[in-house]
Amino acid sequence: MSNADELGASEKRKLVNAGKMHWIHWLIVALSIVVTFGAWYYSVVQVTTRNLEKFNRQADQVIELVKERMHLYENALWGGVALIDSKNGDISYSQWRSYANSLRIDKVYPGINGMGVIFQIKPDQMIDFLKTQREDRPGFRIHPKHNLPEYWPITYIEPPGLNNKAIGLDMTFEANRYAAVIKSRDTGIAQVTGPISLVQDDKRTPGFLLYAPFYEKGVKPQTIADRRDKIVGVTYAPFIMRNLMQGTLSRQKRQIHIEITDGNNLLYEDEFVDLDDSEPSDFSNVQDVVMYGRVWTFSSHSTARFQKEVSSDQPYWILIGGLTVDGFLLALFLFMTRANRMALSYAERMTRELKDKSARLERSNEDLEQFSYVASHDLKAPLNSIKQIISWIEEDCKDILPDKSKKHIELLKARCARSMTLLNDLLDYSRVNRFAYDTENISLKKTVDDIMFLLGHAADFSCEITDCNLVIQRRAFEIVLRNLITNSIKHHSSKKGRITIECEKNLTEYLFRVSDDGPGIPDNLHVKALEMFSTLRPRDQVEGSGMGLAMVKKIIEHHGGSLEIEKGRVTGTCVIIRWPFNTQFDTITQD
Repeated sequence: MSNADELGASEKRKLVNAGKMHWIHWLIVALSIVVTFGAWYYSVVQVTTRNLEKFNRQADQVIELVKERMHLYENALWGGVALIDSKNGDISYSQWRSYANSLRIDKVYPGINGMGVIFQIKPDQMIDFLKTQREDRPGFRIHPKHNLPEYWPITYIEPPGLNNKAIGLDMTFEANRYAAVIKSRDTGIAQVTGPISLVQDDKRTPGFLLYAPFYEKGVKPQTIADRRDKIVGVTYAPFIMRNLMQGTLSRQKRQIHIEITDGNNLLYEDEFVDLDDSEPSDFSNVQDVVMYGRVWTFSSHSTARFQKEVSSDQPYWILIGGLTVDGFLLALFLFMTRANRMALSYAERMTRELKDKSARLERSNEDLEQFSYVASHDLKAPLNSIKQIISWIEEDCKDILPDKSKKHIELLKARCARSMTLLNDLLDYSRVNRFAYDTENISLKKTVDDIMFLLGHAADFSCEITDCNLVIQRRAFEIVLRNLITNSIKHHSSKKGRITIECEKNLTEYLFRVSDDGPGIPDNLHVKALEMFSTLRPRDQVEGSGMGLAMVKKIIEHHGGSLEIEKGRVTGTCVIIRWPFNTQFDTITQD
């Protein structure tokens, strides 16, 4: 396989690789996807945490409302205890009825079925107790019958109505009622029974009784034995759990489902007012609360109404937005890869074309240089012959030629000299780019003095120089100065004049200003003055090829600098040169 074929195969492999996404692109896309799902997951966690906190607040609020309501009822019972204590433990039915009516139970204490008084009666007290109660209520009786050594009959209960069924009911007949009243007696604090069915409730739904004990002389004894000995009775309040919860909590204002149990016994459960509320919930909460000697378990779970209220599309929008960005990012990388492949293909094609053009241009330059060299040498010979023949004619016929013919011969000699100068300058111009010179340390003043001396005009033209030491390509710089000084002298309107050369140095370049007091160049002719073969005065008046400034400009630009003619001058010409001093060139020998 040839080198060209190997190069072509290598370029093809580069183009194929350029058409593929780099591993760093895939890494960025993968990281972007990870960040997207990370942000989505974090948002889901945040939303879930916020919703869980809201749900727990509502569940805690329900428990606090129930506890607050029960505490309100307890205070009402202790109010009854205070009333009885003020009567030394002896309160009549009418007095209790007046107290209960003053409480406005049905308005102030929603959910409570009534408030009553239960006295402890010993068997030996039974006859006197029944006699006293039957004075106001002839039909009063204690029921049901039992063989226990004490009785705890419901003596008073207000308001009447369904509560009349409970009058005379003895708490000892049922274990939950009796255990709670004994516990209240022994502890001296309010106690609640386990789940029971109240005689006032025809539906036999779960209910309970709340007791508050009172003792002889209105003082709670300090020991259990004393409390058992001096117990008088308890105030109590019956509750149907369903009515208590409906009075305590408004179902329409809640977004959670409540279930209350006492051990394995269900006390209360929300009815589903919305079919969607029966669906599985996202959040649940179970708390055990000590409620007047019993442990009530509050089980809460979120409803469809809650889920709808707290639902948030934020995580999904984050996910969709992130994936969209990831898609755009991937599309961008694919587009960039395709554009890179096209750019490389175009660059490779342009590189080949530039290489071809460069090779053709190099051959053309070589041909032009060879042509210029041959032309200059081949044309110099006939010009020299013509010049010699003219001198012969002038020598042989100087006595017989008229003055007009002598002027024509002088004109012909001047044209030959100008043509010779043009050929030399053309040859130098064509070879400017081949020259590179060593950088040397020189003095600007000495260099200018040498040029003026060699030109033979040191006495006729004064030269003001801002002297400075230069580190510059000496031979190229001398050519530039020589051409500029020669132009100033050649185009001056008189035989004497002044040339000023100034020099400044900054961080990157030298700045030269070469000015004279001659006729100057109009601003609109500055561009033309820098063109090849351009003279602003007739060639018969000024000797030269018209290539001086063009050659100077080419040399300066070859060394990385620039040349411009200052505008706006009234008289004289000022050429501004910028010459970088850090440029390094390889040294070659001038032909």
